[in-house]
Amino acid sequence: MDLLRLDRAALAFGTQVLLDDVELTLRRGERLGLLGRNGAGKTTLLKVLAGDIDLDSGERWVRPGIRMARLEQTLPDGDDATVYATVAGGLDDVGELIARYHAILGSGEDMDMQELSNVQQKLEAADGWRLQQRVETVLSQLQLPADVTLGSLSGGWRRRVALARALVGEPDILLLDEPTNHLDIPSIEWLETQLAQYGGAIVLITHDRRFLQRVAGRIAELDRGHLTLWEGTYRGFLDHQAHQAEIEERANALFDKKLAEEEKWIRQGIKARRTRNEGRVRALEKLRGERSERRERTGTASFSIEDGARSGKIVAELQHVSHGYGDKTLLRDFSTIIQRGDRIGIVGPNGAGKSTLVKIILGELAPDSGEVILGTKLEIAYSDQLRGKLDPEKNLIDNICEGQDFIEVNGKRRHAISYLGDFLFSPERIRTPVKALSGGEQNRAIMARLFTRPANLLVLDEPTNDLDIETLELLEEILLEFKGTVLLVSHDRDFMDNVVTSLMIVRGDGTVEEQAGSYSDWEARGGRLVERADTGRATLSESVAPPAAAPANSIPPTPKKSGGKRLSYKEKRELEQLPERIEMLESRHDALAAMTSAADFYQQPKDTIEAALAELNDVQQSLDAALERWTELDERA
Repeated sequence: MDLLRLDRAALAFGTQVLLDDVELTLRRGERLGLLGRNGAGKTTLLKVLAGDIDLDSGERWVRPGIRMARLEQTLPDGDDATVYATVAGGLDDVGELIARYHAILGSGEDMDMQELSNVQQKLEAADGWRLQQRVETVLSQLQLPADVTLGSLSGGWRRRVALARALVGEPDILLLDEPTNHLDIPSIEWLETQLAQYGGAIVLITHDRRFLQRVAGRIAELDRGHLTLWEGTYRGFLDHQAHQAEIEERANALFDKKLAEEEKWIRQGIKARRTRNEGRVRALEKLRGERSERRERTGTASFSIEDGARSGKIVAELQHVSHGYGDKTLLRDFSTIIQRGDRIGIVGPNGAGKSTLVKIILGELAPDSGEVILGTKLEIAYSDQLRGKLDPEKNLIDNICEGQDFIEVNGKRRHAISYLGDFLFSPERIRTPVKALSGGEQNRAIMARLFTRPANLLVLDEPTNDLDIETLELLEEILLEFKGTVLLVSHDRDFMDNVVTSLMIVRGDGTVEEQAGSYSDWEARGGRLVERADTGRATLSESVAPPAAAPANSIPPTPKKSGGKRLSYKEKRELEQLPERIEMLESRHDALAAMTSAADFYQQPKDTIEAALAELNDVQQSLDAALERWTELDERA
């Protein structure tokens, strides 16, 4: 059943065409993933679907009685409204009555019985008790603290509140703009499960490729005003997209070749002009018009990180570090060593202490106990430090280039417009105040500022938020080519799979688990993030945020292998060195075995024979001991 239709929809802002005769039909149960470059108009299209923006021409049709909800890209304001009132607000007028009823009940001895009676009567008349139960259910599923104000919540928790508000009304059409931003991995997995069971139509914009693959069954790409639809998953669309780009490139090449030939003909000498075919001239003018109207694909972002001087081999060493806030312990007796060239992903539920761990590693925060030893020659670039340094009232040149026309990058003097053009900013956008830029553009601006400085230690805190997928993939390539050390805090599972070589899993109970390999490698071994069970009052501090919601299909964490206490720092180093020692002993053992098996071995002097046999015996014993020790340490790792 059709729920919503766009027929020949057209919309432009100035000279920028966002929608050009777009045709789109949404049906019940459909899950549409909307793709496109930053600035292509994806959020604008969601607003058109919601009826918040009128079309220049064309028609928008919505089936009568259809309920619609939209999750905006921006976070709800951190004001004095309670979580309960905000979520209930998703039910419009009845929601206000439900929120008022809840507030009166919470007033205790000061309860106004007359007002309570009036509200109860209105709720009964509006089927409010059933809707109130829906509010309570959503709050319970997301484990949201009902009476906490939004101003006391972190960004991740305000995102959950916005999700709850969108879901509580059980809309027929759900419009989601970057729903995974600020959510931790358990919350993303919970949302995947909820959307899989959702009966209405969904249109979602997301940079999270794994989330998109698991949720969307149909893909739409908005490119230069045109909407291309693909029936199938995101992975299938990638193959389709590559094929279409090849066809377009080939067609454009043939067109340009023909145009060049006609331009050459028209410029021939006087004889050719006297005898030229007027029909051919008119055809050439038509070709010129078609070429001028061709919308070129937006260029690919092109940027790189300037490698700083080579750091020392040891970047940072933590010895028996403990830290917490109040009665909450985030790190307990944690020891590790970070070496030059490591690419470490730091994961964990919201509030577990990921940012706290990063600040301790960087020396920005002193631990309660233990010691942090920083390596030598460190040049640190920390993306989180720059988020608050973009002045929303200033344009990009003032923010990134400090108002100067030229900037030095990678030892070269470059014009500001050229440098910012590498980040896909047109000259017009460069002069635009930061507050008028989209979320993805602001994130690219942060990267533009970050990459103006040399670094050998790059610390990225949620760098993928609001980036389009093509820019995100380019960032992956840059990080893989980066010669320094990378610390990455992210909830984007595919991004971590493509970038990191090891993980630090911050549990939130004081333990930090270290694992080799990518996030998917860890998952394949049975690893899983399970959220904290405490329900304390949330604050802006990550360390005391409310608990995240456990996904409906959550699995208890895999029990640690028995075998004694955790490895000490010395034992970890021993475990790392044992494979090389075992390989050396095996090689020597094979050489001695071959020598003693030779036909003429026992024809040598007696002392030589006895020495060789004794060495073979010693090597065999050392090899057996090394293998046994490696097995013991590996089981405890």
